[in-house]
Amino acid sequence: MAHPAPSELVVLHLGLGSFHRAHQAMYLQALIDAGDTRWSLAGANLRPDMADVESALIKQGGQYTLETVSPAGEYRYQRIESIREVLAFDPSLAAVTACGADPRTRVISFTVTEAGYYLDPADRLDFGAADLAADLDRARRGEAGTTIYGAVCAILRARRAANAGAVTLLNCDNLRHNGERFRKGLLAFIEKAGDTQLLEWVCTQTTSPNAMVDRITPRPPPELRQRVLQATGWDDAAPVTGESFIQWVIEDDFANGRPDWGRVGVQLVESVAPYEEAKIRILNASHSCIAWAGTLAGFRYIHEGTYDAEIRRMAFDYVTDDVIPCLHSPERPSPVDLPAYRDVVLERFGNPAIRDTNQRVAMDGFSKTSGFIAPTVRERLARGERIDGVAMLPALFLAFLQRWHRGALPYAYQDQGMDEAAAHAICDAADPVAALAANRTLWGETAGDVRLVEALRKADARVQAFIRGRTA
Repeated sequence: MAHPAPSELVVLHLGLGSFHRAHQAMYLQALIDAGDTRWSLAGANLRPDMADVESALIKQGGQYTLETVSPAGEYRYQRIESIREVLAFDPSLAAVTACGADPRTRVISFTVTEAGYYLDPADRLDFGAADLAADLDRARRGEAGTTIYGAVCAILRARRAANAGAVTLLNCDNLRHNGERFRKGLLAFIEKAGDTQLLEWVCTQTTSPNAMVDRITPRPPPELRQRVLQATGWDDAAPVTGESFIQWVIEDDFANGRPDWGRVGVQLVESVAPYEEAKIRILNASHSCIAWAGTLAGFRYIHEGTYDAEIRRMAFDYVTDDVIPCLHSPERPSPVDLPAYRDVVLERFGNPAIRDTNQRVAMDGFSKTSGFIAPTVRERLARGERIDGVAMLPALFLAFLQRWHRGALPYAYQDQGMDEAAAHAICDAADPVAALAANRTLWGETAGDVRLVEALRKADARVQAFIRGRTA
């Protein structure tokens, strides 16, 4: 394993999954290829669920192959060498903490997924969550935890003790206002742990810029290794694949330096909000729409649902009728060409070479509904406007959830943000539509609104007709 040179500055990344290796690691590789070798990556996982990939990366010195595929079917293979150190998982996180406390480490970034932030509808930490409660106990004992808060708290405690200087905490997840919300959660966690000195240090010695990330990155299929071998001659045990499109928008608010990412296409802006809203509501929510509808229609892959005229129309109408009017007006124009972005997104979803599965995209429906879909519902209702387009998405999720409830899904469903008892109760209710609409985890203050119930009921009828049409 190649370690960072004494003169190199380090970005420590938590979460060595496919997305990080197809996105942030690629951007740093592009910077290295452009001749700027001042920075490298160190990577680690906070849980023991990627042992095979982690072991392969360690054996390969952190190197791996990135395969990208354009909508036209053009394949490209690139060796990524920007991860100079892979830290093997250890429950104590000793090596991770030491790396984070090294003065050369100037940025700590992370990919956790939306549900891993344990935020309730009011953006408060859910200390009732077992993992978070366990981490709070660990933090009080001075130990590292398994959640992002428990891990970062331990790292920053060690960094403060080492007098290692300021550091940026960079969120790389599809969480709206991700830097602000993570920071609010982290400060609440540290305060609850009772470490007032660390709390003061974090407030003055760290920043948490908001960021928006985008690249469709499916789980690496079994045949990827053979494709890479045929194309490159390298028997790579940890390759990743993704679409050719890539985007990263970051608020330029760094505490102690950063790589010159702007040189390789990263957009460094004053506010990421309009880019973030466009991506979350148009891309992420439409992705879920197509995954849920595609599963109900019997498809396995995202591109199959995207090519289905009825499913494509659901996603198109949702964006056109309800999202674009929320994000753009003459008084508040969006810097994003929203109709063009909608069309590019659907083109990307239709890329058959990506072979992105409905199973991957359909996961975490509870946090995606509350984060990606509910804001459009709230804004449209607040303005007295119809929600027929956006209501189709939770109606699809309800039908999807009912299949999960019956054990009739064609795959295992993962949802970190789901209370299984509450989900089964929604499906068992005499009126599942009203029960879904009343769920405060999904809708917050809008839960139970008569207009939401009525729109969901109409959308549910459309979804049931859609399902009948596929089984007739």
